[in-house]
Amino acid sequence: MTTALSPAFVGLRLAEVAEANRPAQMSLLTRVAQLLSGSAAVTHLLVRGSLASGTADRLSDVDFVVGVHDRDLPSFTRALDDLMTVAGGALLPGWRDTIVADLGGIGYVFLVQHEGKLHQLDLYIAPASQVSALQRKVVGKMLLDRPPAEITTSQIEQTRSHIAELLARPRTCAELLVEHLVLAVLLHKRIRRGQQYVAYAEWHLFHTATKNLIKAALAPASRYWGWYQLREEIACTPIGRACLADLETAITSPPVPRGADVDAALDRVLALTERACPHALVGLSDAVTAYRTYLELA
Repeated sequence: MTTALSPAFVGLRLAEVAEANRPAQMSLLTRVAQLLSGSAAVTHLLVRGSLASGTADRLSDVDFVVGVHDRDLPSFTRALDDLMTVAGGALLPGWRDTIVADLGGIGYVFLVQHEGKLHQLDLYIAPASQVSALQRKVVGKMLLDRPPAEITTSQIEQTRSHIAELLARPRTCAELLVEHLVLAVLLHKRIRRGQQYVAYAEWHLFHTATKNLIKAALAPASRYWGWYQLREEIACTPIGRACLADLETAITSPPVPRGADVDAALDRVLALTERACPHALVGLSDAVTAYRTYLELA
């Protein structure tokens, strides 16, 4: 079934993708492309990954590179969560992606409700000044190529500083909880596809996020890097000892998880959050309930 496009968005070259693909995600791709292209700040939209190459399956994510005028990129990233949750159907705020390659911008992963299912939406926000260089590194199809207004050197520097600050900023407990929720979806996808190596890597990321959540909640001023001195800093209170027990259970689990292992780990993380940093659940409780329902229906 061909997806109809609104006349307001005839500039989007969605037909090129639709001709080669008829995946279930096509209607979601169209909806998000129309939403993003409606912003005057957006100069380019590039779809990449399996939807661009014609190899998508029912589990494939929708993967965009979004070129944003350097002048507007700081305000665009600050408004992105509101845009995606209010207008885009995202269940949760975006996860600031730590898996995506560094292409001069910043990646986000959203979990989006669409036609009764939860889909993964990857948005890589790139300064318009970097799009030409980025295109030489990324295989994809350009949906929108809108020549930007003049970009000044000061705007480029401002955007670089903004991206560097975002990447360096410590994550809050709420952000780390969202990271767990996103990674659980990714892990279930890897397990269903039999992608053991990727599941192994993302399982380690999940455990690292648990460690980071414990430190953010109970030792936010820690002077130690990574996994060092956890027992010395955390185990001085009953809550800390309970959290470390959860972490020990996590790191002694099988190196390549099964679906049941991921579900059990998610249960532990939600209990840990309620115990150590319940404020992280403020405003997210209904979203977490809906998220778990979608997981059960997947």
